[in-house]
Amino acid sequence: MFVKDKYRYKKAIGPENLIALFVFVLVFVLLGTQISGIDLLRSMFTIAYDLLMNTVFYIMAVAVLAGAFAGVLTEFGIVALINRLLSPLMWPVYRLPGAAAVGIVTTFLSDNPAILTLCDDKRYRSYFKKYQLPALTNLGTSFGMGLIVIIFILSLKARPDDSMGLAIVCGVIGAMLGSVVSTRLMIRRTRKLFGTVAESDETREETPDVSIMDYREVRVGSVPRRLMDALMEGGASGVKVGLSVIPGVLVICTLVIILTNKPDDMHAGVGLLPWIGEKLDFILMPVFGFSTPDALSVPLTALGSAGAALGLLPGLYESGKVAANDIAVFTAMCMCWSGYLSTHVAMMDALEHRELSGAAIGSHTIGGLVAGISANWLFRLLLLIM
Repeated sequence: MFVKDKYRYKKAIGPENLIALFVFVLVFVLLGTQISGIDLLRSMFTIAYDLLMNTVFYIMAVAVLAGAFAGVLTEFGIVALINRLLSPLMWPVYRLPGAAAVGIVTTFLSDNPAILTLCDDKRYRSYFKKYQLPALTNLGTSFGMGLIVIIFILSLKARPDDSMGLAIVCGVIGAMLGSVVSTRLMIRRTRKLFGTVAESDETREETPDVSIMDYREVRVGSVPRRLMDALMEGGASGVKVGLSVIPGVLVICTLVIILTNKPDDMHAGVGLLPWIGEKLDFILMPVFGFSTPDALSVPLTALGSAGAALGLLPGLYESGKVAANDIAVFTAMCMCWSGYLSTHVAMMDALEHRELSGAAIGSHTIGGLVAGISANWLFRLLLLIM
């Protein structure tokens, strides 16, 4: 293998070809022992179509409305107000400057990569020491798609005996606790590498010399025009989010459903994840409080795509396989993990610290587990008190 013009090259034929072919054939042979190849392909295409028509477009509708709502909050200064209120908490909680609160708000209202837009701003980077910048990946990912996750779960038709509002509140608190653990672990790592004195590099594009903590950018025009522009542009950003989740939902969710369903289900599968869940039941039940082994599929899917994880929720909830305590755990883990395996490397690369991708992923894995565990036990404790 060699590198030329930032591209990596390998020999056309080598060990990787044979290993990949062997693994590919082995997977299909193992799946074929549980379900025929024709049934497997039929299930895959049918599941993908159902997800596209009944889930993806629903998520897109939620994302459009959430984006429009977020656009109005940003345009008329509510986000700036929240940022000002959160700023004094950032150093004692996260060991980050108050400007990091902007990252929390922007990723919560949109998705993980929104933190990179801020980091492209020279003024924003100037608030951070060199050791603090890589930790923004963990902080932003902990709150990515937060608003969309909350609104989507609220849109589920709750059963009369399920405290859905309480579950969501506990889930958000769990995600916050997970974010603290993930970010502090990452900072502990970067502080050893860079020390606490070095300033962040300032090689990014020059921007106007205006403090983003003291001033906010607004659109030109009257209040009604600004309102309509914020609604339309925010809704358009929701369309982009809805389109961006299509590959994750169709690919990851289809695979998870195939691994979750049994051969005699309407969409035939191999039943692997419930089998694993049953074997780990002695751990999952006391730690996460899952009602059934099928619930394991949601946090596992959230590793790759929060949108795909949300796509599993309606079917699981309507079939009675998950309850309110599971919703609390799902809220926490879908927010905190929110597809970090598919975004962390790219985000660290954009921050020019790709060598720290492994440390970021390891820290965030622990943070996500803490989020789920704390949401479960907080929900159970509040139910006892209430």
